[in-house]
Amino acid sequence: MNGVVASPSGDGTVKRRLSQQTKPANGVNVVDPSCGGVMAKNSLHYYSEASFMKWTYSDAVHVANHHWIPCLFALGLLFFMAVEYTLRMVPPSSPPFDLGFIATRSLHRVLESSPELNTLLAALNTVFVLMQTSYILWTWLIEGRPRATISALFMFTCRGILGYSTQLPLPQGFLGSGVDFPVGNVSFFLFFSGHVAGSVIASLDMRRMQRWELAWSFDVLNVLQSVRLLGTRGHYTIDLAVGVGAGILFDSLAGKYVDSKRKHDLIE
Repeated sequence: MNGVVASPSGDGTVKRRLSQQTKPANGVNVVDPSCGGVMAKNSLHYYSEASFMKWTYSDAVHVANHHWIPCLFALGLLFFMAVEYTLRMVPPSSPPFDLGFIATRSLHRVLESSPELNTLLAALNTVFVLMQTSYILWTWLIEGRPRATISALFMFTCRGILGYSTQLPLPQGFLGSGVDFPVGNVSFFLFFSGHVAGSVIASLDMRRMQRWELAWSFDVLNVLQSVRLLGTRGHYTIDLAVGVGAGILFDSLAGKYVDSKRKHDLIE
C-alpha cells in the first residue's frame, strides 16, 4: 500500500504511519513525497544554519578591509535613499535640473560671449569624431579585426532606438554651431551620447592592442569633449554618463559575438 501501514485503534479509528522516512546529514526530517507524505523541516534548525547567524566582529572587519568598494556602494545606497525621499521633485513647468550644467556655468558664459571660440571648439570636436570613426573602421578594413566596428554598429542602433523612444527637450541655452558634429546644425538624439560611447569603444580596442599612449590620449580628449558638450548644453549629464556605460557594454557584447562566431567556425 505504497509503504503506508494501517492499524486499528481502540476507538475504531485508523492510524497511518508514513514509512520510508529519511534523515539527512543536516538533521532535517524529510518524508519521501512518493509515499504520500509532506516535506517537513525543523525551522529552528534551518535558521540556525543561516549564513548571517555565523557572522562575527572579525568578519565585519575583514569585509571592511578587503571589500571596501562594495561597502562604499552600500553607504552610497543609504545616502541616496535619504536624498531621494527628501528631495522636492522638479515641477513639469521647469527645466530639468542638471548638476553638470551648474558646474559649467562659467564655461557656458564664456562660449556664449565668444561665438568664435565656440565655433573653434565645435570644429575640433568634429575632428575628434572623425578620428574615432577612422580608427574603428581601420581596425576592420585594414587590420581585419571587426570587434570595434560591430560594437559601434550595436551602439548606434541602440542609441537610435532609445533616443527616439524618449525624446528629451533641447536644453535651454544650447549653443549650436554649423561645424559641430553632426555638421550643419541638424537635429540629433540627446540620449545617449554617441560622441562619448564611440570614443570609449575606440579606447578599449587600443588597450587590447596595448596602444596605451593613444588610448590615454583618446580618454583625455573624451573628457575635454564632455566638458565642452556640457558647456554648450549639447548634452545632459546623464547622456554622457550613459555614453561611457554604453561603450563598455557594447564592446563586451561585440566581443561575445565575435567569440561565438569563431567557435562556430572551428566546429564546422
